[in-house]
Amino acid sequence: MSASDHGNSPAAWTAVTIIIVGSLITAVGFVIPSPAVAIIGVVVMIAGVVVGKMMQMAGLGKARR
Repeated sequence: MSASDHGNSPAAWTAVTIIIVGSLITAVGFVIPSPAVAIIGVVVMIAGVVVGKMMQMAGLGKARR
């Protein structure tokens, strides 16, 4: 394995997946002019950051050196 496996952990993959889903929801909210859907997408993206950080603190993230 490479020495520089930046973010290759379950926490990072989960966070990025949730953030991508949130950005897709936000994009749909902009295409169909719906502020409520766009706001829901932003909330999902924020939730992705929180979930990723919680998983990292639970030991599923990349170990700090």
